[in-house]
Amino acid sequence: MAILNCKVSFVEPMTDTVYRVRLLPDDAFDFQAGQYLLAVMDERDKRPFSIASVPENKDFIELHIGASELNLYAMAVLSLILEKQQITIDIPHGNAWFRKESERPLLLIAGGTGFSYTHSILLAALAENPQRKIMLYWGGRESIHLYDLNELQELSEKYPNLSIIAVVEQPEETWRGRKGTVLSAVCEDFGDLSEYDIYIAGRFEMAKIARDRFCNERNADITRLFSDAFEFI
Repeated sequence: MAILNCKVSFVEPMTDTVYRVRLLPDDAFDFQAGQYLLAVMDERDKRPFSIASVPENKDFIELHIGASELNLYAMAVLSLILEKQQITIDIPHGNAWFRKESERPLLLIAGGTGFSYTHSILLAALAENPQRKIMLYWGGRESIHLYDLNELQELSEKYPNLSIIAVVEQPEETWRGRKGTVLSAVCEDFGDLSEYDIYIAGRFEMAKIARDRFCNERNADITRLFSDAFEFI
């Protein structure tokens, strides 16, 4: 692990509460797809954010930060980034990184900005084996929260084995995708998950429900089920 000082390349608002942030570390860095970094506020306060970019990209590190008055924990980090135009990071962390050696079909599940975790794994998996079957389920409260759907649709057109399933809990009338929760959508689509490698990012309670339902009701192999939340629940 390394402590790095980073300049801020840019901060781009993707919705009214989600920001794409790119950092330029002052020294070499390394991580595995699916790992996270810690934003250093002070010696005792380090806050985790999934890395959305891939390890092969040595030019910058990308984060997707969901910051609002309802998430002051992340808002404080974003405010520091905007004010100082720099931040110190502790990298890398996390055990739910992408297992390259597997050839099993891949199921990626994200809620909200948990997409940043699955984004890194998705790009790494496509680079490793473009023919691998991959299904990505991304859920949000409203469709606006699925901020990178256009990029995903472009990828699915380029890679025929990639399927993107967008799920919205409170859809507007014009929404033509799936409705409900992302976990319900997965359970509706799969009677058996025993052959899949599954990566999950979202709130702790979501990860716990997914582990229980997938293992108890859909025969998922718990040794092929990955989420950093499992370290805490």
